Amino acid sequence: MKKVERVAVVAAAANGAIGKDGWMPWELPEDLKRFKALTLGKPMILGRVTFEAIGRPLPKRTNIVVTRDKDWSFDHENVRVCHDIETAIRLADEIALRDGINEVIIAGGAQIYHLALPFTTRFELTEVHAKIDGDTFLDPLAEDEWRETARQRIDNPDGPDYSFVTLDRI
Repeated sequence: MKKVERVAVVAAAANGAIGKDGWMPWELPEDLKRFKALTLGKPMILGRVTFEAIGRPLPKRTNIVVTRDKDWSFDHENVRVCHDIETAIRLADEIALRDGINEVIIAGGAQIYHLALPFTTRFELTEVHAKIDGDTFLDPLAEDEWRETARQRIDNPDGPDYSFVTLDRI
């Protein structure tokens, strides 16, 4: 059986902040373009709060929404609902294998990144080079479990500088 990579895609500030008041506390258009490029056509796991903050299913991706609310549903052909991370990952893997795709996306928020961490094989991280006021934070990653395999620094004249970083599980 072909192996499916489980890729967390996240932007985090130097202090670990990933959100404030239900959304990202910065505007980085290039990061949003990268998110789209990394996730398009792939099954994507996200929490209900993140899904509702986006406001709609992201097109050309299967949106697998994880919620503890057994009564929550969303009627759309590209949305599946799961009630635990293990079921969501199993479903995403099945969809990826069926469609001949070798990646599943972990798209947040903080609880989903935390719950999916044991299953995550790669991080596509946008490091925002600033400490940002936030109310939602990414758990620190154990340095002995991840190896940086790519880095591209972006000097941003309109806001904080940032880097696109790839981390592979060791």
